[in-house]
Amino acid sequence: MQRLIHAGLIWLALAATAWAQYGDISDLKVAKPEDKEHVKSTPPPDGAVVLFDGKSLDGWIHRDGKKPAHWKIVDGAMQVEKGGDIISKEKFDGHFVLHLEFRVPYEPQAKGQGRGNSGVYVQGRYEVQILDSYGLKPGMGDCGAIYGIAVPKVNACKAPTVWQSYDIEFAAPKFENGKKVAAGRMTVIHNGIKIHDNVEITKDVTTSGIASDPSTPGPILLQDHGHPVQYRNIWIVKK
Repeated sequence: MQRLIHAGLIWLALAATAWAQYGDISDLKVAKPEDKEHVKSTPPPDGAVVLFDGKSLDGWIHRDGKKPAHWKIVDGAMQVEKGGDIISKEKFDGHFVLHLEFRVPYEPQAKGQGRGNSGVYVQGRYEVQILDSYGLKPGMGDCGAIYGIAVPKVNACKAPTVWQSYDIEFAAPKFENGKKVAAGRMTVIHNGIKIHDNVEITKDVTTSGIASDPSTPGPILLQDHGHPVQYRNIWIVKK
């Protein structure tokens, strides 16, 4: 009986944790009521490359390029699972727009980089940070930052547990005879607000990215940073 009671208490604790992560945030103070409203999901346009449709991880693989993508699908969203990053099987170059929607868990007991940390890496190299930065003055490591390169012009975050969106327009660096002749450029729209405008990508790879030849195509990488961040509706339009 004692074991059963103990097991029941563990289950209740786990359930409470899950509820805190993606449950009731009615007591969370927000600047505007719309900060608790999910973004409207944007369907992929004709001709888009759909990377995740809410049903299958067939378009993804473990970062090592060998193991299958191990993240789980929860109510039409893919959820980060410990065990490593995942990358798209398809690689991209040139000029394109990446759309994705995400939400971060509610972890009020954590601080800084310990709150809902993940990231999306364009070409597997250049990270746009994902984090619970709601209500904070944006810094180089906060949500929306091009990690280690540019701070977002404004904090456009919604409250944790609420669905948000990124539209990332990327122009890959250009090379001639192995020499870079033009840097990559990135524009980022976060929840409909432009937070980066044609920013020059000054590095060949940002922290924890794939250190590969920057003149070659690369995948979309989604980062496992130990938090159950969720993603949905991921697609690319080539320019």
